[in-house]
Amino acid sequence: MEKDINILAIESSCDETAAAVVKNGREVLSNVISSQIALHTLYGGVVPEIASRKHIEKINQVIEQALAEADKKLEEIDAVAVTYGPGLVGALLVGVAAAKAIAFAAKKPLVGVHHIEGHISANYIEHPELKPEFLCLVISGGHTHLVKVKDYGVYEILGRTRDDAVGEAFDKVARGIGLGYPGGPKVDKLAKEGNPDAIFFPRAHIEGAPYDFSFSGIKSAVLNHLNYCQMKQKKIVPADIAASFQQAVVDTLVSRTMRAADEFGFKRVAIAGGVASNSAIRQAMSEACEKKGLEFYYPSPIYCTDNAAMIGAAAYYEYKNGVRHGWDLNAMPNLPLGQR
Repeated sequence: MEKDINILAIESSCDETAAAVVKNGREVLSNVISSQIALHTLYGGVVPEIASRKHIEKINQVIEQALAEADKKLEEIDAVAVTYGPGLVGALLVGVAAAKAIAFAAKKPLVGVHHIEGHISANYIEHPELKPEFLCLVISGGHTHLVKVKDYGVYEILGRTRDDAVGEAFDKVARGIGLGYPGGPKVDKLAKEGNPDAIFFPRAHIEGAPYDFSFSGIKSAVLNHLNYCQMKQKKIVPADIAASFQQAVVDTLVSRTMRAADEFGFKRVAIAGGVASNSAIRQAMSEACEKKGLEFYYPSPIYCTDNAAMIGAAAYYEYKNGVRHGWDLNAMPNLPLGQR
């Protein structure tokens, strides 16, 4: 019988200060998140310097709470894992410094984790039957990736955004129609009251790159529509705009994912990232997978947004693969997926 592996994981790549203890990559013993949403709402988006300072204030508290809730002492931890990229450099540095200090003092191995790999691995927490290979659509405020998960820690990016990430587009459209920050949940809620066919917004296609995404055009189309209505004194219906925008995004994401599943013969499809908690995207992807006879996986909303449990899940497989990082581990804000 193999020994249980308990990993203390830390996540601080953006505006959530988080720590978790994860056993064997799939069992979450604790998952503590200190959110800064209320603070950044005052500014209409994340302010990197403020985020970094708040991480410094909260990091020790969330780590101590994660260990306490898991009923684990540092001696019972097998490795310390931390997100070291991509993300906001100042925010990442806080988590990396804390993880290195703890690992050094406790004489534990240090495992650096890629943030997107963490999002993909969130699916392992609630779906013990899910194993590679599978296709995963990663959609968040900073990333839009269509990824072939070939094995644990082994990825091939089939497509990515050429400009705005999908979550960024949600935030900018929400601001345009007066919803404020954070935009994703507010657009999702308002869209339920609107007509998704009221306004046609473009679905961008990139020649020669069938799996790449572009969301700057649809964002501009929404803002242009708002300006046109104001100039012509036409009635603006925010719910219709939200629903029509969201429908265009859903069509784009689902069509690319289903095309890739067909071309590469995938039988399992997953979604991950903060935008994966969007109800319309989840429903449309579920229906498309059911129609094609594909298995569909998605995390609960708590594991879609940034959290440390997903970092612990990813770190377990990195740890098992022999990945270890030295005391020179540094924050890498533009870290490519698949780089160790």
